[in-house]
Formats: sequence, C-alpha cells, structure tokens
Amino acid sequence: MLSTKHFKHVLWFLVAVSLALQWVALHISRLHLEPHWEAVSSGLGIFGAAFLLSWAAELAQKDMPQALAIALLALIAVLPEYAVDMYFAWQAGKDPKYTSFAMANMTGANRLLIGLGWAAVVVTFWLKTGKRLIQLEPEHKIEIFYLGLATIYSFIIPFKARLDLMDAVVFVGIFLFYMRAASKASHVEPQLEGPPEIIEGWGKAPRRITTTLFFLFSGFTIFIAAEPFAEGLLATGRTFGIEEFILVQWLAPLASESPEFIVAILFALRAQPGTSMGALLSSKVNQWTLLIGMLPVVYAVSAGRLGPMEMDQRQVEEMFLTAAQSLFAVAILANLSFSLVEAIVIFLLFATQLLVPDPAFRYYYSIFYVVLAVVLVVGKKDTREGVLGLFSRGATAEALEKH
Repeated sequence: MLSTKHFKHVLWFLVAVSLALQWVALHISRLHLEPHWEAVSSGLGIFGAAFLLSWAAELAQKDMPQALAIALLALIAVLPEYAVDMYFAWQAGKDPKYTSFAMANMTGANRLLIGLGWAAVVVTFWLKTGKRLIQLEPEHKIEIFYLGLATIYSFIIPFKARLDLMDAVVFVGIFLFYMRAASKASHVEPQLEGPPEIIEGWGKAPRRITTTLFFLFSGFTIFIAAEPFAEGLLATGRTFGIEEFILVQWLAPLASESPEFIVAILFALRAQPGTSMGALLSSKVNQWTLLIGMLPVVYAVSAGRLGPMEMDQRQVEEMFLTAAQSLFAVAILANLSFSLVEAIVIFLLFATQLLVPDPAFRYYYSIFYVVLAVVLVVGKKDTREGVLGLFSRGATAEALEKH
C-alpha cells in the first residue's frame, strides 16, 4: 500500500503527464479551439512538460558524466522559455513586429525570475523557519560572477538600440565560460525528491528508460506547444483588447517558469534555501546569457541576412530596466547572503513597476535600481568586499576550491 508521501508523488506525476498529454491529444486530433482556450491548453501542456523535464534532469545526474550533466541541466533550465522566445525571434526575421514580442518575452522572463522567484524563496523560508537570512555557499560565486559580467555588458544594448550578432558572440561566450567554470566544480550527488525519488528505486535500467522517455515526451510537447501558445496569447490580446506586449511579457514566462518556481519553493519549505536559490540563480545566468544571445542568431537565420534586431523605444526602456534590476540583484548577492528585507524590496520594486504604464517611470525605476546598487556597494563593507572578490583574478578558483 502506498504511503501518504508516495501517493502525493504519484499524484504529482499523473497531473504533470496529464497536462502535457491533453495538449498532445488536441494537437494530434487537430481540434480547433478559440484562441484563448488554445493559449490555455498549450500553456498547460508546457507547464506539465516543464515538470517532466526538471525530473528528467535530476535523474540524468545519476548516470551522465559530470560536465555533460551540468551542460544539459543548464539548457533544460531555460528550455520551455527558450522555445517560446525562439519562436518569436524566428517570426521576427519574417515580420518585424514580432521583434517586440521576442524582447518582451526575454525581459519579462528575466525580471520575473528575480522579482518574484528569488523573493518568494526567502519569504517561504522565513515563514517556514522564522529565519530572515539565507546564506549561499561559496561555490555560488561562479554564477554571481558571470551574471555580473553579462549584466555589465547588457547596459550597452539599450544605447545601441539593437541586438546583433556581436552581442550573441559575447553573451554565448560568457555562457560557455560559465559552463567551463561550473564543470570544474566537483559534482554533488543529487538528493532526489518527489517522483524522481520513486523512480530511482526502480533500478538502473528502468530509471534510464524512464529518464529518456521524460526527455523525449516533454521535449516533443514543448516543441508542438510553443507556436500555438505564442500565437494564442497574441490572438487573445486582440480579442479582449489586452495589450499583446503585456501578455507576452508576463503571462508567457509565468507559464513556462512556474514549475521551476514551485520546485524552488518546495526546497525552501524543506529548509534547503541554498539549493533553492542556487537553482534559480543558475537559471538567471542561463537566461541572461544563452537565451538573449540566441535571439539575434535565430533572427538572422530566419531573415536570411546578417542584420540586427532593431529595438524601438519601448524595447530600449524594457532592456535598460531589466539590466538595472540585474545589477541590483548582483549587488545584493555579492556578500553571499539574501535577507528578508532585501527580498521584500526586490519584490516591491518589481510589483509596483507593473502598475505604472508611463514610459518615463521605466527610466525612473532603472535609475533607482542603479542608485541602490551603488549605495549597497559603497555603504556596506561586506557587499563591497564581495564585489571586489567576485572580480578579482582568484574569485572563481577560490570558489571551486571551497566547493
């Protein structure tokens, strides 16, 4: 007889599979749905598939070589978001109006991850344990360092008002250097929770077969759901008079990243905030390097020429705001700690900017983020030392040695 714990894990698995399967069935049957229902159904398919991907990634660490496992996990972390954004970038190569949607999806995903995801982990940990501070392990200096590099470079893009292949070289290069540094860290055997914990007990061969099936099924679901989800959102906006940019910027990333948020919160509830924050921090690095770096590449291939993705004023504002938020986040984590007060500030700055549509306020918020980052570095000794330590020659090596 199943224990209560195992019953919950089985139920969780069945729900994830069902959500993905309902979209696969609709896709195969070619049943026509209204745009808003198509967006809901395909979005739920992506949601369920993202859970399957995350479980497959955990199980894969049991069998894969260290470097390959790390590389695969980094790609998996952004795959659902990547699929939707790459669709917009591909369409932008044929229709310039899609450029704004590609940029909206990318900036929304990055700001949502920090403003909602990071803050939720600290608040959840505080509610569970009463502790107001999360301490990160020294090895997370690697992620913070490369996030800092990408953030510094990202401030160039709003001034150019375009995203080109040179930007792709820089961002993808930073990602590859990050992967190289991470691969040198000793690999820690994952502590499996949820459905992966049950599957692990089936034995090596069944576990490997299940892991492969998870990868194939979830990948197929995301592949066939990305276009209808994206187009369904746009059609929904046109039908109900909702700004398409807003739907693409916030609803699409929320659907693709919700499973990751939920898993991170579950780790926080188990009093493992370091694991929780580490996963979200790694995802932020991936999204702020590989995801943004691939946009101009996909755009150029689709367009059949080497031209850049030109940005309008709205996109410039959003890019500047996203870079500024990222700078503030790096300053907060530089001392390898994240407090409840800092989490509340991050969330309030994120939430209140959504309430003010005036473009001028995006610049006000951007400048405020930068000012706060400077105040932290100048005014707090541990933050200042942390920043200097991150960008010193031995920072990465020291983190790896401690790991």
